Amino acid sequence: MSQLQDDVINVRPDEKLDEATLAAYLRGKLDGSDRPLTIRQFGGGAANLTYLLDYGTAQYVLRRPPLGPVAASAHDMGREYRVLSVLWQAFPYAPRAFLFCDDLAVIGAPFFVMERRQGIVVRRSLPDVFTGQPDAPRRMSEALVDALAAFHAVDYAALGLADLGKPDGFVARQIEGWYRRWGAAKPHDLPDMDRVYAWLRDNVPSSAAVSLVHNDYKLDNVMLAADDPGRVVAIFDWDMCTLGDPLSDVGALLTYWTEPGDPPYLQATAMMPLGGGFLSRDELVARYADKSGRPVGDIAFYHALGLFRLTVIVAQIYVRYARGQTQDARFAAMEPMIPLLARRAAEVAGL
Repeated sequence: MSQLQDDVINVRPDEKLDEATLAAYLRGKLDGSDRPLTIRQFGGGAANLTYLLDYGTAQYVLRRPPLGPVAASAHDMGREYRVLSVLWQAFPYAPRAFLFCDDLAVIGAPFFVMERRQGIVVRRSLPDVFTGQPDAPRRMSEALVDALAAFHAVDYAALGLADLGKPDGFVARQIEGWYRRWGAAKPHDLPDMDRVYAWLRDNVPSSAAVSLVHNDYKLDNVMLAADDPGRVVAIFDWDMCTLGDPLSDVGALLTYWTEPGDPPYLQATAMMPLGGGFLSRDELVARYADKSGRPVGDIAFYHALGLFRLTVIVAQIYVRYARGQTQDARFAAMEPMIPLLARRAAEVAGL
């Protein structure tokens, strides 16, 4: 369900933090941190763990990696802190990060603390405040694309982020990296994944475009204003942000985007409302091309890459549950999604 305040819940038993140790560490480092601390959890995410730090007069958000072993290049709290400590200056949808801690004695993992933004995160159903607005889905769609185009236009060098990544060979490294992660996380062999990997490797577009890349851009990583579905308030989950090919973000958005005519298995696993009124994937691409001025002729490649990557992400989340590294029962249902997403990637690739 889509809610105000982004689904704040009591902290899950296996994901609790040591409140006393954390409160002592933060005291004096944040405005208001001399007051008693209450910790709750944002329940909507499926990977990094996100908590609400409430001091009564001030609220903050804490982010840490998921439980269990994680890929070295993913869930990088230091990277997310570095990006968000400066990006807010040029891109108003980026929350400001205030501090980073890599002392494992505090909560057992690296973490950072950022400002809290207020608004609505849309997941599988349209929020009640938007249901009386027939144009709300279209306006959300347009706002998402427009924010993405604006993000890709940010002067990253002026923010000191010119060394955030290695844009040369970005897409090829993405393909190889996600295939390696597939080998480590796959619950069983899937020929579709091998075929899509080979196709992607052999069809990398020759693109000279370089920008900041979010690397997980989708509707439920965006917060909208409660009084205006066409106004973005914040964008979240920056731990994989890097320099690379901007069309990879468009491909990711298409990967998570669902249309009324999609096969039943895609609708069953949708991460957005299914009631219609949203722009189609083709319309998303056309609007991005218009707003960014970038050519989009190779977009099917980036869509297939996004689906390939999503298949691996779902496998990684499921395998953490299967190995007992998290007790979040939501993840048990992910296993059947894995071969279906791999098949979809193959279809988009024309295989």
